[in-house]
Amino acid sequence: MTSGEKKTSLYIVPTPIGNLADITLRALEVLRSVDIILAEDTRTSGKLLKHYQIEKPLQSFHNFNEHKAVDGLIGRMQSGQVMALVSDAGTPGISDPGFLIARACLQAGLLLECLPGPTAFVPALIKSGLGADRFAFEGFLPQKKGRQTMLIRLTNEERTMIFYESPHRLLKTLQQFGEYFGIERKISVSRELTKFFEETVNGSIEEVLKHFSSREIKGEIVIVLEGKGKGKADVNEGGED
Repeated sequence: MTSGEKKTSLYIVPTPIGNLADITLRALEVLRSVDIILAEDTRTSGKLLKHYQIEKPLQSFHNFNEHKAVDGLIGRMQSGQVMALVSDAGTPGISDPGFLIARACLQAGLLLECLPGPTAFVPALIKSGLGADRFAFEGFLPQKKGRQTMLIRLTNEERTMIFYESPHRLLKTLQQFGEYFGIERKISVSRELTKFFEETVNGSIEEVLKHFSSREIKGEIVIVLEGKGKGKADVNEGGED
């Protein structure tokens, strides 16, 4: 079924990961046309809407309320309301809320559209200089339970791996990567993508860890890690959580 045969009930709308100019013309058109905008953080999305002079009702929709909110939102869409879902930055559903409501829409027979647009891992992957023909997006590693198991499993991953990380956990993650993947494994760390202080550091895990150990780390982080067998790094399946 196409959008010409049935009215779209929910638009998934990617928003800029930093530079507000990176939003698409179609995204702006959709945001101006819908009845309500579901936002991960209404304050953050409010700034974007104000910048583009878009006045639409905002409703909070995030990891802590999405399970409770989905049924009510589906009912409102079934009654005719058209909604857009945005996250704080990037494409909803990519390490952000979006999966549950998208699945519920499809199960209810409602038409869902996802617009193309910004997502942080794509520019980070290209800037890494590592293989982009085959890659595995892992998002955020478990903080505690399951972290060691995940790292052991990934030691045999041959594809380029992509992770999201927070600035205050970056050094710990790089240290663990050195333990599990070998300090000579190639890696790339990007932060503040599309912003004024954007930075991408490429090199071995040892080199990149040394770079970030000597400075304050700010901004959202994307890590791109070389797959097994792509370089000369040895695999180490030891280490502690």
